[in-house]
Amino acid sequence: MGLFILFHLFTSTTPAFAQKVSELTDEQVRQFVGQAKNSGLSETQIEQVAASRGYTPTDVKKMRERINALERTPAQTPSMPAQVGREQSDKAALSTVSASREDTVRRQSPVFGTSLFSSANLTFEPNLRIPTPRNYQIGPEDELIIDVYGNAQQNYRVKVSPEGAIKLENLSPVYVNGLTIEQAEQRIVGRLRQVYSGLNAKGSGVFATISLGSIRSIKVTLLGQVVQPGTYTLSSLATVFNALYVAGGPDPDRGSFRDIRVYRGNRLIRTLDVYDFLLRADQKDNIRLQDQDIVFVNHYDTRIELTGEVKQPAIYEVRSGELLKNVLAFAGGLTDKAYAASMTLHRNTAKERQIVTIPSADIPSFVPQRGDVYSVGAILNRYENRVTISGAVFRPGVYALQNSPTLRQLLATAEGLREDAFLNRATIRRLRDNLDPELIAVDLGKLMRGEINDISLQREDVVSVASYGELRERRTVRIHGAVNKPNVFDYADSMSVASLIILAGGFSDGATSTRIEIARRVRKDTSDLPGNQSIRLFQFELNDQLKLTEADARFVLFPFDEVFVRTLPRYEFQKSVTITGEIPYPGQYPIRDKSERITELIARAGGLRPEAYLKATRFVRNGELISVDIQEIINRPSDTGNLLLLKGDSIHIPRKTELVRIRGEVLNPAVIDFNQSRSIKSYISGSGGFTSKAFRKKVYVVYANGNVKRTKEFLGLRFYPNPEPGMDIMVPVRPPRSESKLSAPERVAVMTGITSLAAVVLTIIRLF
Repeated sequence: MGLFILFHLFTSTTPAFAQKVSELTDEQVRQFVGQAKNSGLSETQIEQVAASRGYTPTDVKKMRERINALERTPAQTPSMPAQVGREQSDKAALSTVSASREDTVRRQSPVFGTSLFSSANLTFEPNLRIPTPRNYQIGPEDELIIDVYGNAQQNYRVKVSPEGAIKLENLSPVYVNGLTIEQAEQRIVGRLRQVYSGLNAKGSGVFATISLGSIRSIKVTLLGQVVQPGTYTLSSLATVFNALYVAGGPDPDRGSFRDIRVYRGNRLIRTLDVYDFLLRADQKDNIRLQDQDIVFVNHYDTRIELTGEVKQPAIYEVRSGELLKNVLAFAGGLTDKAYAASMTLHRNTAKERQIVTIPSADIPSFVPQRGDVYSVGAILNRYENRVTISGAVFRPGVYALQNSPTLRQLLATAEGLREDAFLNRATIRRLRDNLDPELIAVDLGKLMRGEINDISLQREDVVSVASYGELRERRTVRIHGAVNKPNVFDYADSMSVASLIILAGGFSDGATSTRIEIARRVRKDTSDLPGNQSIRLFQFELNDQLKLTEADARFVLFPFDEVFVRTLPRYEFQKSVTITGEIPYPGQYPIRDKSERITELIARAGGLRPEAYLKATRFVRNGELISVDIQEIINRPSDTGNLLLLKGDSIHIPRKTELVRIRGEVLNPAVIDFNQSRSIKSYISGSGGFTSKAFRKKVYVVYANGNVKRTKEFLGLRFYPNPEPGMDIMVPVRPPRSESKLSAPERVAVMTGITSLAAVVLTIIRLF
């Protein structure tokens, strides 16, 4: 396996590979191993190539030793299974140009045909899994498979020697070099008849077939204007396209895609035009190559560029005798929105450039010149014969002017006016010669009655026919109050109050049909209204079963009326409050009336249990804790603290808690048993005392009922709140010094002011 590396090493023409074996680094050898394992050459061929490059057998032996030593080390590159048989192909040669292939793909050259050789999905790699081509010419290193079957069975796998012969057991050499498979089969079968009498003859019972096994490699040289000229080793089934792809194709900047020549034995045998394949899928000139063939890519002679509205804008190569119409055919023709009346040509002259306008009639005979750039514009985004009608007609849209040259004919083409069409006025929006818009008013009623002459239309006229609904505000009525679906409804003529209530789902529970109010906008006659009244109000009474009555029939709603349905005077939804804790019957209680208070609720709940601790009672309304003194309001029910109950109120009366919590800036925040004899300061001392960050004069207490009291200070003395069971003593943190004390300049200013004031006081005292 190690010898496969020599193919890449000894056949490379780069200086990096021409150095001595002893000068190669381990990393270089490992890199060569990964690239050479797909070479597909036998060891004999590798040695022959190495010898032709001037390397001695000693060099080959040293390389074997280097590779074998590296394969035993952990840094060995993982190998891929070697290909055998006819799978040996020109993949190794393809890998040598992989980097340039990626560069070409990224470049996306605009030259037509370049993408054929830059596509990563198109390799032109010959198919090696096909039956043996009958016209394939056998050469050295080809492997032949001879299968004898029937009354005698034998299988031969022989390689053609460099001299062009094969050696069969017990037979003299058979010369097959240059023969096709058919010719070689006749010659080999004739020689085998010396061993197998009557071989392939009728009735003999012994037959033989000849097929191709491993195929040989050939060397092909690509010269001229190709991306990577050089000599490449390919499979013997390779064609011209295969060789061009390996070399990167014709150079997009200089190479011709239409003059590619194949030389064999110093004779020109074929000229290839890539356009034949690109435009017609014609591969008649894509011949199979032979060993030592030369593919020569000539310079291009004439190139022109097509831009704009053609299906494939690109740079195209033009051969002698081809016209502009041929180049347009190369590009697939014009796009659907191309301006076909003329083309614009940018042409190089001897000194400068010029513009040529080519009429469409001259395109079929126009002869392109080198460097021409042809531009095809797009058609204008405008119509030569369009008229438009919109609004209250049955088929609004755009129409051809020649089919509807007048307004009446256009209305007839649109299948006439709708029933709601506003006939007093229609408009025609027209563009003047300078493209300024003009608006023409038309009395459609008179036009349709024939009282005025028909109006001729012009290109791009827009006829608008309004409807009655478009010319007024959307007419609605609204209903509020005690109905099941209060909402806004579209107005209808002759709509009554009862009909609107039916649309709103009928009366809701608690509604009164005797107190319905209608609010109506003031329109024209306002003489009967007071000066400051802006709407008309109507009181209305309905049958509670919504039966049709004479009064209902007489009173008709107007557009934009608003109807208000009232509820019964004492009708209310049930409202409840919650009371929990140390009472006999905790739970939810409905509010009896609007005057019910806290003490009445406690009485309904069975009064207070002996364990109830009233000072810790919590009263919550709308999510907020409200401070109440339950003991006080029980003693004095008429006191202002005995609040009226509202929906959702919650009262919790806990049992007495014999604990005190000390939190905040103390050394040991703790929960301590309540002792009536202890003070707030004593509780703080029991928690280890203040920390260095404690803000002592701001200590405050949160009592069990949510009340908060702070520490007061007078003449340097602090007065702490009274302790109670269940309270939380909070010691806040002292704010930063910069916020609580004066800065140095401020202190100096204060001291200066005090000194000055003292001096003034002393002076006054001395005077008196």
